[in-house]
Amino acid sequence: MAEKQPTKTQPKKAPPAAPPPAAATPAPDHEHKTHSFRRRLLGKIVSDKMDKTVVVEVVRRARHTVYKKYVRNRDHYKAHDEKNEFKVGDRVEIMEHRPISKGKRWKVVRLIARAVQE
Repeated sequence: MAEKQPTKTQPKKAPPAAPPPAAATPAPDHEHKTHSFRRRLLGKIVSDKMDKTVVVEVVRRARHTVYKKYVRNRDHYKAHDEKNEFKVGDRVEIMEHRPISKGKRWKVVRLIARAVQE
C-alpha cells in the first residue's frame, strides 16, 4: 500500500481592511443612472409639426457590397420632445426608449447644434 504524504497547510490570511467611511468619499453632484445598452444616434430634425414629437433623420454611410462605393442610408425616427423645444434643422442626439406610442421608441437626449437662422 502507498503511504499518504502529509499535506502542507496554508498560512492564514489577515482579514481585509475595513473600507473608509462614507463621509470621507465626496458624493457626485448628480445621481444619474445611464443604461449603456440603449443605442444613441446623431441626426437632424426634419419635422416638428407634431405635439411633443420630432422626426429625426439619421444618415449612415455604408459600403455597397457589389460596387464598393459608399452610399448614404437615411432612416427617419420619431423621437419624444417633452417641451417642444427642438426645431427643424437642429442637430440632436436621440436615445432608445421604451415604446411611447405606436411609432415612437426614441427620446431626444441633447441638442448638439442649433439650426442656422437667416
